[in-house]
Amino acid sequence: QVQLVESGGGLVQPGGSLRLSCAASGSIFGINGMGWYRQAPGKQRELVASITSGGITNYVDSVKGRFTISRDNAKNTMYLQMNSLKPEDTAVYVCNAAIMDKNRNWFNVWGQGTQVTVSS
Repeated sequence: QVQLVESGGGLVQPGGSLRLSCAASGSIFGINGMGWYRQAPGKQRELVASITSGGITNYVDSVKGRFTISRDNAKNTMYLQMNSLKPEDTAVYVCNAAIMDKNRNWFNVWGQGTQVTVSS
């Protein structure tokens, strides 16, 4: 059994910053690609940022220059540093990862989500 747990969401004023964390736990052998998705009310889920096991990153255009994705492979943890936040960044942020367990089975794992609200 493997799982992802997010933390770090909350309420922040426009222009502020938040740092999200996504920690993987369980019977983990390895983690391949990881990513942060978000879903705002009435909108489709979108991929915000992704990072490969080797550290190659990709971002949706709307967050480029403001968000930074990173990971600590030793801690099985991924981060999303969000700066210059805008009201349109308000959403539930969910992390995702491709995880191989110790039985060498691959799982596409989702976290439970953390709410980010940008409002004055």
